[in-house]
Amino acid sequence: MHYPGLPTDLPAAERLWAGWALVAVLQAATEDEGRGVHRTGIWVDDEGLHLDDCGCTWWTFSRLGEGRFVLYGEDEASGVKWHESPIDMLAGGPDWLPYEELRDRLAGNELGCVYWYENGAWARAPYPEDLDDDGLDCGMSRFTERDELLALMADLVDHDGSGPDARALLDAAEAGALTQALLERLGERPDGEPRDLPAMTRALTRALT
Repeated sequence: MHYPGLPTDLPAAERLWAGWALVAVLQAATEDEGRGVHRTGIWVDDEGLHLDDCGCTWWTFSRLGEGRFVLYGEDEASGVKWHESPIDMLAGGPDWLPYEELRDRLAGNELGCVYWYENGAWARAPYPEDLDDDGLDCGMSRFTERDELLALMADLVDHDGSGPDARALLDAAEAGALTQALLERLGERPDGEPRDLPAMTRALTRALT
């Protein structure tokens, strides 16, 4: 990726959604549902996909109609909100962005960057030439780089050959073919813990709707 990020650094929104949603489905657990803003990790809810390490990184990825997506959040690497001359992260944004949410985040000094997707392309507000980083790479490389995504899945997928491996699951997700039946073929987690198939199924339903 570039520093700061460029819209062309991001894959098609549908592909980004597929990989991120797959991790959310694999991590889904009933005990985590309903924690709302207090959740950490990677999950999907009615707002969209989330990542939050309860420390230096949080991101939200939402679908806002046919072919429309918004990605926003912050990594500590972002220098946008600290830039000497203020940067309007919403400049040039389309009228369908969730402006109330974004402006609330801006008012709380919680936002590091905003990217939106429409008509098959990503866009963002213009940045000044002296901006070093907007945090996009540190926040999103785990989902945009296939090797990093497969590594992220390594602790979530059984490797005993009894079910689909990480690569097969990712291929299915990106092809729109991730199903409950495929999830049911997974063995126990590599850490020996049983999978929470009801929670995984609910997460899959949210990711697909």
